Amino acid sequence: MKGKVLIVDDQAELRTLLAMVLEKDFSVAHADSGAALQKAFGGEQPDVVLLDVKLPDADGLELLPQIKKRWADTEVIVLTGYGSVDMAVKAMQRGASNFISKPFESEKLLADVRCALDSRCQREETSTLRGALGTMSGTVTPIFGSPVMRGVVRTIERVAPSDVTVLITGESGTGKEVIADLLHAMSRRSKGRIIKINCAALPRELIESELFGSVKGAFTGAHADRTGLFREAEDGTLFLDEISEMPIDTQSKLLRVLQDQEVRPVGGKTSYKTNCRVVAATNRRPEDAIKEGKLREDLFYRISAISVDLPPLRERREDILPLANAFLKRFAAQANRLLTGFSQAAAERLTAFDWPGNVRQLQNEVQRAVLLCEGNAVDLSDLSITTTKTPDDESSDTNFTLLEGVERNAILQMLKETAGNKLEAAKRLGIGRQTLYNKIKAYGLEV
Repeated sequence: MKGKVLIVDDQAELRTLLAMVLEKDFSVAHADSGAALQKAFGGEQPDVVLLDVKLPDADGLELLPQIKKRWADTEVIVLTGYGSVDMAVKAMQRGASNFISKPFESEKLLADVRCALDSRCQREETSTLRGALGTMSGTVTPIFGSPVMRGVVRTIERVAPSDVTVLITGESGTGKEVIADLLHAMSRRSKGRIIKINCAALPRELIESELFGSVKGAFTGAHADRTGLFREAEDGTLFLDEISEMPIDTQSKLLRVLQDQEVRPVGGKTSYKTNCRVVAATNRRPEDAIKEGKLREDLFYRISAISVDLPPLRERREDILPLANAFLKRFAAQANRLLTGFSQAAAERLTAFDWPGNVRQLQNEVQRAVLLCEGNAVDLSDLSITTTKTPDDESSDTNFTLLEGVERNAILQMLKETAGNKLEAAKRLGIGRQTLYNKIKAYGLEV
């Protein structure tokens, strides 16, 4: 059965052209105004609506919520001759699945309509993914149990089918990479690769070659041509973690690549078209990074068409026990241990702790407890964390909080394990190199 497409546009010539492109594969209906669209609401529901922004009697963006309210499952593709990032964001926020600027290529339009029809399959895949997460701890959404994280998931579900660039912010360890994986899995690029790079983990002289590629002899050590991650991520997703740690001059070149959709290898004379979705992340507040000269303001606006902020774990305590239970099941299975869960005292301690290292610290704590636990359940004595000092706690003789002490000891231990190699320690801790330097200085650590 052919999918049904409703074209809502006041230009008769354009409606005719669109029909010629689509009629071979789809059943096509027309509406030349907002009033005609209102009449169409009484008829058969279309699978896809091609909606012009400028109608003689209505604003297409104002009609979007009405369409989604009446036809919740219908995919809406917005058409406009006055395209802008701001308008695209507004369209997506109001329910559009895509945004196309006029003039457009027929093949691209046809591909976008086909992708819109495939969105139901995408939603089924999303349900399967969330169901798989739910089986980890016997709840519907163990990782995303808090209202704020459920809101994050709804945002990801909404924007995943498009190619809009997404910026994920949040403290180290909050799960930015997990959200990037989720975004990729829900997207129409899910059959392609998601390639990840930590911008803080590479020396300045290598990051451009890593991102854009290089030709043989371009610099000392360039013994062969290198493709670069932008081209390796073709038809997939490129995740740029800790983007505010990228050198400023490289940020300028990245901005050009994103604007032109072309990449030129270092030392090369030929540019190549690139077709990958970019997802970026930073553990800094973007406004602070911009003021400090760590992040170009124009790049920030280019990568933050959609921004997703992940609150620290201490601000979403509803997620702590579901996450802990999920980690416990995973690590107990790996260790071939039969553990029933956490004792009441251990659960209360986990929930009360502020987790300065966020989800990553919680994961490491549960893994440690699973390995050291001697009973059938993880008890309070199996945990290394303690509660934060309160104003009434006069037994403590230091202003150094226990939370900071945990982080300080973890960094010190990792520096010892890596023989003082700060780059390797940062990679293992999952934080940026500069972040590690700042913490080493703050805690007065020496190895």
